[in-house]
Amino acid sequence: MKIKAIITGSTGMVGDGVLHECLLHPEVEMVLVISRRTCGVQHPKLKEIIHADFSDFSSIMGEFTEYNAAFLCMGVSSIGLDEEKFIHFTYDLTMALAGLLAKQNPQITICYVSGVGTDSSEKGKTMWARVKGKTENSLLQLPIRQAYMFRPGFIRPTKGLKNAYKTYKLFNPIFPILKKVFPKYVCTLSEIGIAMINSVYKGYDKKILEVQDIVRLASN
Repeated sequence: MKIKAIITGSTGMVGDGVLHECLLHPEVEMVLVISRRTCGVQHPKLKEIIHADFSDFSSIMGEFTEYNAAFLCMGVSSIGLDEEKFIHFTYDLTMALAGLLAKQNPQITICYVSGVGTDSSEKGKTMWARVKGKTENSLLQLPIRQAYMFRPGFIRPTKGLKNAYKTYKLFNPIFPILKKVFPKYVCTLSEIGIAMINSVYKGYDKKILEVQDIVRLASN
């Protein structure tokens, strides 16, 4: 099965890395990037749609019919946001697209990036973790072929990509040490992208993937 993937968040570090791996991977045939601004990448596999309103995708839903995977990498920091706004950017916008994709193609695989510490109970004290947990739970309940929740921690950026966060670049020289000392919290951006691709046609025995699951699936 050749993969035809939709990617959101391609102007951020994770989405940029996932896009990079998709364009390199022989099992990925087509990639559709949906973004508010251009990702700045050109490739024969790639189609890009600039779309301003992520709460309503009805005007472009006809573009989605060929795709069998969605890698949802879009996210915002909770710093400076109250819970209502963070819910809007994290939960509402994610479900606006995922719900539409589920109705249009029940055979789709959805991969969503949350993070280490996400709260599946939705009842903890940490606001961002509750909201991410709510988003994960709703995605897992969609009537689709399969859904996987990715919970990376510290991510080693892919060399040469422009959207790596400065803090991650600063720690890059000591990545091997961090990997050895904190194996449950450290992976590479490349491993995230490859694990997402592998999840589509190989599957995985867990729906929520912690860092060590991501590394394992990437190596399969």
